[in-house]
Amino acid sequence: MMETPQRELPDYVSDTSEHADVRAGSPLPLGIQETGGGVNFAIFSRHATRVRLELFDHPEDAAPALAIDLDSVRNRTGDVWHVWIKGIGCGQFYAYRMDGPYQPSEGHRFNFKRLLLDPFAAAISQLPPWNFASACGYDPSAPEKDLAISKLDNSRSTPKCVFINEPFEWHGDQPPLHPWSKTVIYEMHVRGFTCHPKSGVDHPGTYRGLTEKIPYLKGLGITAVELMPVQEFNQSSITRKNPQTNQLLRNYWGYDPVVFFAPKASYSSSGGLGQQKLEFKEMVRAFHHTGIEVILDVVFNHTAEGDQLGPTLCFRGLDNAIFYTLADDKRYYKDYTGTGNTINANHPVVRDHILSALRYWMVEMHIDGFRFDLASVLGRDGAGRLLANAPLLQRIAEDPILRDVKLIAEAWDAAGAYEVGSFSERRWAEWNGHYRDDVRRFWRGDEGMLGLFASRICGSADIYAKSGKGPESSINFVTCHDGFTLNDLVSYRYKHNEGNGENNRDGTDANFSENYGAEGETTDVGIETLRKRQIKNFLLTLLISRGVPMLLGGDEFCRTQGGNNNAYCQDNETSWYDWSCLEQHREIYRFTCGMIAFRRAHPILSQEHFYNDADIHWFSPQGDLPHWSDPEGKQFACLIQEGGEGALFLMFNAGPHGDEFSLPPLPLGFLWHLAIDTSRSAPRDLSAAGEETLVDNSTYQVGSRSSVILLARKQEAGLVGGSL
Repeated sequence: MMETPQRELPDYVSDTSEHADVRAGSPLPLGIQETGGGVNFAIFSRHATRVRLELFDHPEDAAPALAIDLDSVRNRTGDVWHVWIKGIGCGQFYAYRMDGPYQPSEGHRFNFKRLLLDPFAAAISQLPPWNFASACGYDPSAPEKDLAISKLDNSRSTPKCVFINEPFEWHGDQPPLHPWSKTVIYEMHVRGFTCHPKSGVDHPGTYRGLTEKIPYLKGLGITAVELMPVQEFNQSSITRKNPQTNQLLRNYWGYDPVVFFAPKASYSSSGGLGQQKLEFKEMVRAFHHTGIEVILDVVFNHTAEGDQLGPTLCFRGLDNAIFYTLADDKRYYKDYTGTGNTINANHPVVRDHILSALRYWMVEMHIDGFRFDLASVLGRDGAGRLLANAPLLQRIAEDPILRDVKLIAEAWDAAGAYEVGSFSERRWAEWNGHYRDDVRRFWRGDEGMLGLFASRICGSADIYAKSGKGPESSINFVTCHDGFTLNDLVSYRYKHNEGNGENNRDGTDANFSENYGAEGETTDVGIETLRKRQIKNFLLTLLISRGVPMLLGGDEFCRTQGGNNNAYCQDNETSWYDWSCLEQHREIYRFTCGMIAFRRAHPILSQEHFYNDADIHWFSPQGDLPHWSDPEGKQFACLIQEGGEGALFLMFNAGPHGDEFSLPPLPLGFLWHLAIDTSRSAPRDLSAAGEETLVDNSTYQVGSRSSVILLARKQEAGLVGGSL
């Protein structure tokens, strides 16, 4: 019997391999991947009849350098179209065209004239500064001029995708992995944080500019930054002008994503032709080096394509009927987001796409957590009904790759859902809108707030315990990007959004704010003193509350937006962080740093379980139990046991007059010491650890609209300590 001679593997591979420069490719993974000396392109479309991949030498080119029509047999596996091309290098520009039925009444809106972005693109070309909205859709109900535009080829006026597959050097980067109990979040806008001329950075308004400010953030004491949207969006989508300045308004906040994977190109100081991805990674690496986590505010509930008259950019042209939740008349979109469309988040294909995006940001970009904008939308089915156990939310919570990332839900949407306290499972934390409102109302002096305020500082068990969640599920905040800044909360009774060009109709009216005698800026020393005291009260409350505190960037130095509580379109000094305020309001900055340090020094305040009866005791100013049902009650105190014989005594007075509080007795050898009193001016308002002054009375006078914290300390023999 003759033996078949063994074939050398390299020769065998060469003899059996395909050698064409353009090959059938593979349906997996979706997106674009370098493999075998070339690049594989794969994109989903169930209803397309023709797919073309176009490669461009320059982002502004109208004609592609190479156009490849994908064969519906050779280049298609199921619903995935794919092709492999030899020799594609880093920085290659590309886009797609798709043809198919144009039947709006059936949900199909294919238009071969539209150049489409890859939904998996890791970067979108920034130069020239594209206006994504120029890629108008086609609809018979559209005005004639829009109808004409939709028939024109848009390749010159639309951005291109950029292929990047760099071996980034992370230098051993590891996530900080701070537990919720040690987390303090700082919400900020990448551009606005350093864009102001007074920021003092070399690269204002960019990822690199933010990196330059890391020492400041580290000094403040926060453990995580929460970045407002960095998923690529169209800053030129607003066509209105500011009626006060006649300047064109811009989409500043960025809650209007074009694709879910690409970081915002205009936030890069290095260039917008793929460099944005590298600079973003450098920023994350720098944050991690100092122990600060990076959380992204992500928008998966809608896209920039708007309603039936909006631009065709990506998903609408790929497979509109799959990616969006459509009305009964499929020409129109269901709108649970207030933006014109709603992503069909619980369709299996869309669900996988969102999960892939989250994994990408975590694995490839080293992101530590996500805050989900209008997260209740992600729990709706294709008919818009809220699901009890939404598959997407469960998959995100249980995904093994995402197991260590922080998940934060904005647990409501624009269609009436409000799920604070009951959003999905315990794995999900939630922005606690009740905390914001109740804390504001208590310090404003509203009636009937005593019990609600007490519950909020204890972790909101009345909201979370019934669903099996703990206080770590509550992201506590007094202010956020959406609403007044902390300075404006105590300076304006009414919103002042005239500059948004919507006749002051936009933005909430439920601010629970007060101006204390003058609307806006004032030179009245008494009003300014009271405002400063209230700011301290809010900061103290936030940082002694169980749950996870979140500060709005700039509140630590009294950033103002001039009373605008919806500055989404103000890419100017209204929204930019004015760093000259840091010196002007150094007292508030010092107080913020001190309160963060105080929270860190007293871990009893941030435990991931609710207080029990042995941990905390409640008092009225007279020393008996508070009168919780008294609608006019505005004062109470609580004694928190720190373990052993240590204790904190917290006193709150939201009334217009001072009140004398009886102090609870302490074990022999222990004395009360004053740590914080918001009615005092710096530096007597807050003492550094170990420098607290002795309180040698059995009572303490708490000033009007102020809060006080006393610390029980064992008195060493021979030491009397300072006295008040």
